[in-house]
Amino acid sequence: MRTITLTLSIAIAMNIFATETNPFFSPYTHPYGAPPFEQIKREHYLPAFHEGISIQQHEIEKIANNTASPTFANTIETLEFSGDLLKKVSSVFFNLYAADTNEEMDKIANEISPLLTEQNDNIYLNDKLFQRVKTIHNQANTELTAEQKRLLDKYYKAFVRGGADLSDENKSRLREINKELSMAELTFGQNVLDETNAYQKVIDNAAELVGLPQSVKQAAAEAAKKAGMEGKWLFTTHKASFIPVLQYSANRNLRKDLLLAYSQRANHNNDKDNKAIVTKIIKLRLQKANLLGFKTSADFSLDETMAKTPETVYKFLVSVWEPALAKAKQEAAELQKMMDAEGKKEKLEAWDWWYYSEKLRIAKYSLDEEALKPYFKLENARQGVFDLSSKLYGLKFKKIENMPIYHPEVEVFEVSNADGSLIGVLYTDYFPRAGKHAGAWMNNLTDQYIKDGINHRPIILNIGNFTKPTADKPSLLTMDEVRTLFHEFGHALHGLLSQCTYPSVAGTNVLRDFVELPSQVMENWCFEPQVMKTYALHYQTGKPIPQELIDKINLAQTFNQGFTLTEILSAALLDMDLHTVTDTANFDITAFEKKSLDKMGLIPEIIVRYRSTYFSHIFGGGYNSGYYSYTWAEVLDADVFQSFKESGDIYNPKIATDFRHKILEKGDKEDPMKLYLDFRGTYPKPDALLKSRGLK
Repeated sequence: MRTITLTLSIAIAMNIFATETNPFFSPYTHPYGAPPFEQIKREHYLPAFHEGISIQQHEIEKIANNTASPTFANTIETLEFSGDLLKKVSSVFFNLYAADTNEEMDKIANEISPLLTEQNDNIYLNDKLFQRVKTIHNQANTELTAEQKRLLDKYYKAFVRGGADLSDENKSRLREINKELSMAELTFGQNVLDETNAYQKVIDNAAELVGLPQSVKQAAAEAAKKAGMEGKWLFTTHKASFIPVLQYSANRNLRKDLLLAYSQRANHNNDKDNKAIVTKIIKLRLQKANLLGFKTSADFSLDETMAKTPETVYKFLVSVWEPALAKAKQEAAELQKMMDAEGKKEKLEAWDWWYYSEKLRIAKYSLDEEALKPYFKLENARQGVFDLSSKLYGLKFKKIENMPIYHPEVEVFEVSNADGSLIGVLYTDYFPRAGKHAGAWMNNLTDQYIKDGINHRPIILNIGNFTKPTADKPSLLTMDEVRTLFHEFGHALHGLLSQCTYPSVAGTNVLRDFVELPSQVMENWCFEPQVMKTYALHYQTGKPIPQELIDKINLAQTFNQGFTLTEILSAALLDMDLHTVTDTANFDITAFEKKSLDKMGLIPEIIVRYRSTYFSHIFGGGYNSGYYSYTWAEVLDADVFQSFKESGDIYNPKIATDFRHKILEKGDKEDPMKLYLDFRGTYPKPDALLKSRGLK
């Protein structure tokens, strides 16, 4: 095994030298504790990573070799607050690696990822350290708080799941697996980003754009101009670019080209192809699970969730899948009738669904989503979620000028309580670019925790890939983008409102199938009439959205839900199938995926939301065996919002206060089902989800 530990004297010498030039080696001096992005250069990362690893390793050895009897304070608490420098540089680097990367950052990631994996193994495979943790865990520990007991249990399980009980031979094998996995998952993500950025559909004949709204054509023309192709139109596999084509383009071939390009990313048998990478990840995950005493990778992953077992997840998914698929089949038949009425004698295909469902929505509800976009200016939608948070939780938001930022499109806000006390800082970064990974997410730049009597408030990021402004229009969002903005802000609130002592249990550091509750519950408010009137203002006139449009939106809330649920549930079932394999000999991902989708009965008119070669949630985002959690949490969020509706006041201050104090502030202090029962008083039932989706 290659060691990465430096002697303390060398580390100190490096520290003295680097302090003069490397901002990571000095305390952040900004009043909010923000990283000095304007000072950070790419050459600063590797020295800071190496130094951070070295210092933390020295701290770990000191804890492990402590001759005093192990206590929570001298072992667990000291371990929890170790590695400050490593956390500091990791936070900045990996947040920027997701939101603003390039080839140089790729090289750094490729170099440092195996070292970070090795450092993690150096901690959790340190037998002396584990014996101290084990000794404390086996004691009565009656003097510990509930949060301390939770943290202790979390560390003990992390050591056991990290291989601390394995033989030396198996520990060595686990190190190899972990290192290979970290590099495979990193390569997977890089390939998806490169493939997404590489695809360009260039149109030079305006006749091929028939049906597209002017705003979509203008955005494509500006994209082409920026790419040096003035006078043409450029479309990509970024959702903000190709989804409007699927919805509005009468050019069937254009719809087909873009959907197939999106669904075949990293599946072209070239140097960016992910099939072999996926196969490697599946094999390594199974080997790791078996090594640790689990039958499948899913058994290992789900052992630390609310669901606990693959059987529970499958049972839950099937209970929703069957009514969703039945509804989707009805919807497909209805769309086929619409196509037949046009006399083209064409069979409904996946690239037709968005186009004809948009036509059907207009026919059924007189609701044209393009007519809604002028009321969904991004800045207004963001203000809408700010105002909602103010009404629910008494929060205030103030834009901070001259804040250190990593990209010109980033905006920053101070978040405070009604009494002016600081809650935290929120960074928003909403538009797609070549260096940003697809999708939307929330993350921390700094954690919330309490140390030495000081409550350190967090810095939270909300990232999106929403419709960009054009030369003469601001960013005007689709309904789905509005919903996503509210969703990610729900995650942000979970991080911002945290009131925990230890960072490992603070904010969103909860079980994976609980973390989506605070985000998804926020979606329930975004199209409520009372809420829409606060933010859905016409970008030109400032007039609120007409009641007529609000009524149409609410009438259409359950429209196309068979498709929507089937698309997401098929991905969740594929995820489970991939991670419940018990034999990977002769594993063929293409054949396996087809067999999985055929087995569940996915109709050919619907493409699974994520094909394996670009399923970043499960092959690079930590959601392996966990994509079900979005639907699982939807049961919880539907039940939570029902409590507001039942009260007759969607802003009910008592319920909101309870939700803040009993869920949002608690992080992972206690078991999530206990937190939920403390708030709601009863167990959640899937009926609420089926009802909200119009399936019951």
